[in-house]
Amino acid sequence: MTAPVSILGCGWLGRPLGQHLVERGHTVRGSTTTPDKLETLREDGIEPVLLTLDPDLSEPPPDALFQSPILVLNIPPSRGADDVRTRHRHQIEAVRDAAVEGSVEWILFASSTGVYPSVELSIAEADCPPGQPAVLPGPRRPTGEALLDVEGLLMDTPDVDTTIVRLGGLYGGDRTPGRFLAGRTDVGRPNAPVNLLHRDDAIGVFATLIEQDVRNEVFNACADKHPSRQAFYTRAANVAGLDAPTFDPTDTTTGKLIRNRKIRVHCDYEFQHPDPLADLESSA
Repeated sequence: MTAPVSILGCGWLGRPLGQHLVERGHTVRGSTTTPDKLETLREDGIEPVLLTLDPDLSEPPPDALFQSPILVLNIPPSRGADDVRTRHRHQIEAVRDAAVEGSVEWILFASSTGVYPSVELSIAEADCPPGQPAVLPGPRRPTGEALLDVEGLLMDTPDVDTTIVRLGGLYGGDRTPGRFLAGRTDVGRPNAPVNLLHRDDAIGVFATLIEQDVRNEVFNACADKHPSRQAFYTRAANVAGLDAPTFDPTDTTTGKLIRNRKIRVHCDYEFQHPDPLADLESSA
C-alpha cells in the first residue's frame, strides 16, 4: 500500500507532482494560499488545505496537512523580504514544529542549486553540506543563503527524516526559458554553463525518492547537459519568437557546473530531459 503524502505548496511544481502521485495510488493532501484553488485541487484528486506562512502558520493550524507520514515541503524563500534568511527560517521552523507535533515521519525538501556559491567549479553534493557555507565559500544570493541555512535546520531535526533535493533552474510547462533573458544587452558570462531542470524531471526525482524510500540524503537534480548561457538563451529566444539577448564577449568568466551523478547512480534515475538545448530544438 502506498503511503499518504502531503505537499506544502501546490503551485507550478507541487500541483502536477500531486497529480502524479495520485495516479500512482497515493492519498495526497495539498496546500494552497488561494481559496479559489481549493476546488481545482479537489478536482485533481488532491485533498485541499488552505494555508499561509506569514511567516507563522495560519490560524487555525491546518492539522490535516501534517497527518501524512510523508511531507513534501515546497516553499521557496521570499525574494522581496527585507531579511529573507530570517523570514525563511521562521517559516520552516513553523512547518517543522507542526510536522513533529503531527504524524510526519519524513520531509522531502525542495531546495535549489542556488545554495552553491558563484564559483568556477564542478560541484557535487558533498562539496557543500547543509547549513555549512564555510565548507564551500564564495558569493551566494540571499535566497541561496536562506536555503542552505534551513537545509541544515531540517537535517539536524532528530524527530523526522529529511531528504534534500537541490533543484536546478526550472523550465517546462508554461515556463518558457526564452523569456528569461530576451532583449537584454551585454549579458555577462556568455560561456558559463547553464544548470537547468525540466519540471517533468523534478516530478520524476521526487516520485522516485518516495517510491524507493530514500531518506537522509542530499541530491542535485539537474539535467545531464550544460550548454553555455549564450548558446542556450540565444536559441531559446529564437524559438519563442523573441529578441535574442546579446552577450559581453570580453567577459571570460564562467561559473559553476552542477553534477547529477549521485541521483543517477543511487536511484538509477534516468533524466527524461537530459539536454535542455535539445529540448529547444524539439519544440522549434
